[in-house]
Amino acid sequence: MSAASTFYIRNMVCPRCIKVVREEFEGLGLDVRNVVLGEVSVSGSADSLPIPAIREVLEKNGFELIEDKRAKVIEEIKRAVLKLARNDHEKNPVRVKDSEFIAREVGKEYHSLSSLFSSVENLTIERYLILQRIEYAKELLKYGDLTLSEVSYKLGYSSVQHLSNQFKTVTGMTPTEFRSMGGVHRHPIDHVGHHEPTK
Repeated sequence: MSAASTFYIRNMVCPRCIKVVREEFEGLGLDVRNVVLGEVSVSGSADSLPIPAIREVLEKNGFELIEDKRAKVIEEIKRAVLKLARNDHEKNPVRVKDSEFIAREVGKEYHSLSSLFSSVENLTIERYLILQRIEYAKELLKYGDLTLSEVSYKLGYSSVQHLSNQFKTVTGMTPTEFRSMGGVHRHPIDHVGHHEPTK
């Protein structure tokens, strides 16, 4: 079997991103083997591939080629957190602790992941997960017909009160107030965590 190279890409956060990246790589004449969020595998060894052209087409579409090992791990952590935050816990309950899920997804021990993430991102993985869950709650409140109780179950909260408390802590308003305002104050999910006030 011929050699393959894997590229890690920042800001791939949705199915449309996968489609765009696949089309751009194929447009460069590359044999794309697989594309998932944050990652593309193509045929050929890295030194035979047009890295500058790949970097350019990614940047043109708002993506970024990750070439630093630590940054790759951070991106893997973020992808794992996104999976956890956007999982429908009512239909598919996560049976393990959040930390175990993230460690398993990334394939590294959680304590080292936690230390790395905090040092680079200036917030903890736990905080980042809360922010992503609240961002998803905003989306469900704005666009869905779900009740607050249904949103709470879907996101894996133990109670409506737990969700409401976290929602108010993060946004400064209750879910009901947020919904009545028409769901303003949303952030793109790849920008979540960048709006944290400095402590």
